[in-house]
Amino acid sequence: MTDAQPDPRDPRPLIGEPLALDLLNTRWAGTPVNDLLTDVEGYAIWLSSAGLGGRCAADEAGLAAIRQTREAILAAARDAREQGELGAAARDGLDAVLARGRIRRTAAPGGAEDRIEADGPQWLAPWLAADGFLALLGEGAHRVRQCAHEACILHFFDASQNGRRRWCRMAVCGNRAKAARHYVKARG
Repeated sequence: MTDAQPDPRDPRPLIGEPLALDLLNTRWAGTPVNDLLTDVEGYAIWLSSAGLGGRCAADEAGLAAIRQTREAILAAARDAREQGELGAAARDGLDAVLARGRIRRTAAPGGAEDRIEADGPQWLAPWLAADGFLALLGEGAHRVRQCAHEACILHFFDASQNGRRRWCRMAVCGNRAKAARHYVKARG
């Protein structure tokens, strides 16, 4: 979870997952699928909710870069979930984003200080999301999950002690699944 306060304009049903998964959650179920990143205004809302509004400008170049990153993280999350590791194409997609930035370590009064440098302002948020995804994989690729509800496409990081979280939100998707099972049982 992040310390950022969600932007009140943010319409997404699940906000506050780690940055990489929060980026994936800019798409959510609907007909057609809802997508916050269809325009610069939606990108600005996501940046604000992610706590990056003051560090990253919402413009067309940034929107294109963040969409590329979302696709790269989605492919990597799918590989992690289905194969337990990243395939070559998923690694290449993440590496293409990660090549646009770096961590520069400098000496500060209190010791070392890490500064993130990006090839341009449009690459800061994408680089942070891709780097954050690698950090999540380091904590356990099996904990990067997609909601188990068949109609839900949201992602979350399972931080539960036993690693058995199945739903993006128990109160919504978990409840729907329980109600569906109850309905089938009652009719059968």
